[in-house]
Amino acid sequence: MKHIWMFAFIGFLAIVFSYLFMSSEDMAVIQYFPIDESHYFTEAQTTITTSNDEKNDQISWNISSSSNEPMYLRQDVSLLYVNGRLKGVVNKWKENAQHLEKESTLQSEDSKKYEAISFHHGEIHEDNGEIKSIQATSNDTLYLIDSPHSKEESFQEPQTNEEKEWAKNLDHAIQQQLEAQWDELLSYYQIPRDKYIHVPLTGLTDYSEEHPFPGTTAANFDRILGQLWEGLYKNYVIGIEDSETKHPIQSYIPLLLLDKNGKHLIVLYEDDAGNKHQLIQYY
Repeated sequence: MKHIWMFAFIGFLAIVFSYLFMSSEDMAVIQYFPIDESHYFTEAQTTITTSNDEKNDQISWNISSSSNEPMYLRQDVSLLYVNGRLKGVVNKWKENAQHLEKESTLQSEDSKKYEAISFHHGEIHEDNGEIKSIQATSNDTLYLIDSPHSKEESFQEPQTNEEKEWAKNLDHAIQQQLEAQWDELLSYYQIPRDKYIHVPLTGLTDYSEEHPFPGTTAANFDRILGQLWEGLYKNYVIGIEDSETKHPIQSYIPLLLLDKNGKHLIVLYEDDAGNKHQLIQYY
């Protein structure tokens, strides 16, 4: 077997906070199957927008995808992080479907950076019994500046000098928190940091067939990515949905460690109850 998932599952993953978006009927399981070249997504996107209404500021988080034909199972999973901490999960699926869409809203408070990453999946059952799939990953980022010293505004990419300064300060503060968490995880699992490329989960969309993981090829990128999301779904997303523990602290963005020799990758994260987790995927 070319790929093996090993994971340390210590306790339950706990998520509780003021906004949590998911449907109790979402029980489908993402599973990687060989890519079907005759089917594809005509749309797969994640968007984060704001009303910019001074009296009622709301953040809108929208996930949508469409395939060229209806499929046996269509599923979209999305994770929303605010200032580096998990704020919500969307897990939407439908049988014999071609289009999926889910919009969630939350109140905005103070200056924050919103980041969402989504995995769009389609499962196809052929008449001969063969099962294939299609997949896509999308993301979006929104900076919301809400300060008594400046006019409230939002942007995806900073353009003005003022926006660049706000984005720089927010990014720096968030990165410091993430680095502290990740350093603790690297030390706990005694992982040599110089042997890996360090990528936050929200940066996964930087990789593609044109820019595969280090040491791998475009030919096996889809398989590696599909199996990565399969593992994340089974161990991370379902852990959030099944959590019975209630804890006020929100978990940080997981860290992906990409082996520079192209042999494997590791996912590290700590849940809301302080339990540490390690997922290892061999290519």
